Amino acid sequence: MLAHQVEFAPDRDLEVFASIPAAPAVFLLAGEDAMAEPYATKTANLRRRLQRLLGAPEVAEDGSLRPSKRLNLRDRVRRIEYTCTGSDFESGFLLYQLFRSAFPETYAGRLRIRPAPLVKLHLENEFPRASVTTRMSRRGRSVYYGPFWSRVAAEKFMNDALDFFKMRRCVEDLHPDPQFPGCIYSEMKMCLAPCYRGCTVEEHSAEVGRVQQFFESAGESLRRELEAAREEASARLEFESAAALHARLDKLAPVMAQAPEIVRRIDRLNGVLVQPSAERGAVALFRVDAGCLAGPIAFAIQPPDRTRSQSMESRLEQALSDVPAAKPASALEAMEHLALLKRWYYRGRKTGELFLAGDRGEFPMRRLVRGVGRVYRGESDPAAAASVAANAELEIGRPEIGQLEISQPEIAQFAISPPEISPPDISSGNSTEHRVEHPGENPIEHPSEHP
Repeated sequence: MLAHQVEFAPDRDLEVFASIPAAPAVFLLAGEDAMAEPYATKTANLRRRLQRLLGAPEVAEDGSLRPSKRLNLRDRVRRIEYTCTGSDFESGFLLYQLFRSAFPETYAGRLRIRPAPLVKLHLENEFPRASVTTRMSRRGRSVYYGPFWSRVAAEKFMNDALDFFKMRRCVEDLHPDPQFPGCIYSEMKMCLAPCYRGCTVEEHSAEVGRVQQFFESAGESLRRELEAAREEASARLEFESAAALHARLDKLAPVMAQAPEIVRRIDRLNGVLVQPSAERGAVALFRVDAGCLAGPIAFAIQPPDRTRSQSMESRLEQALSDVPAAKPASALEAMEHLALLKRWYYRGRKTGELFLAGDRGEFPMRRLVRGVGRVYRGESDPAAAASVAANAELEIGRPEIGQLEISQPEIAQFAISPPEISPPDISSGNSTEHRVEHPGENPIEHPSEHP
């Protein structure tokens, strides 16, 4: 999986260190014992990190080894595998793939990924309802919308949106009975009350259709509906009705603002994620299909001689067509991809840009071309920065901007620790922590040895 492999021997450590690039990378250290667990993590400077892990121990003035708590694997490692990366997102995604391959039974516990909260519309029920979930199933007719920053944000958006409709809020499987007393929502005329046959199945289904259109259009369907009704009331000189509709429009605006651009129907969450590349003169392109990630591929800014007559748009279209769509093996894997995408998107300061496809699946090629140029030059998107600031002002149940919700993976330790190394002193897990920084990004907590 990793691109480069170097054999390591303690007697030629300086030669090995000189051949290793001083660049961000994901790496794996393996020993002679094929049954022992490897050591795998990511770093902002591969050469410096390997010198700390595999360098010669410090010697005291009397010739004895100086006691140290620093992890040293010099006598246990025989092979180094690594891949250079261009961004923290690429490092995290590659590390996720590496852990799934190297530790298929325990990777979930090592990574500690928090699934993305979603709004689920239960369409398989005779009387559909909505709920918030962090699990996604490929079976049934249910549809999912998201991802949201937190469960609190998803619940607030769902509840505020359903205040404009009369779809049921209860969670029980209904058996309509005219003797049933109903609930508070039916008393407040906020529900069609299918529980005591206050409506027919067709009437409730029509209301569910309006809710589904609201979620799929990010509120635009209801806004257009209210605007048309307001204009019609004004034309009939029913100014009180027009004023009431205008007030509903004013109430709708902050609800629509709770859903960022990335919140949409999951099976239609398609786009292109542009990141810096480890290759000079190029950017890295990740393809997003139904929230799942594929790539990266390196896209050269300067075209080769054979494609100089092609425009940047046509070259991008060709490059994206060469990337096969991601095909996760399970719904769990799809949720893990979505969690990684959600973690990157909601960061206060992030590198790269995301360009989502339109309703018909077409990419915004002109915006994509401009975004590729900005990422290559290391510039940020002003519109994205303004969106982050707006979301920060809303404070919809999200932590302080920049705070990560997904912890970085614990380090894979060797099966037997070297006898001269003291056990790490930490509060939880088998690993300690250090800070890894990529140029131009916030430092992120990563588990590793103490300095």
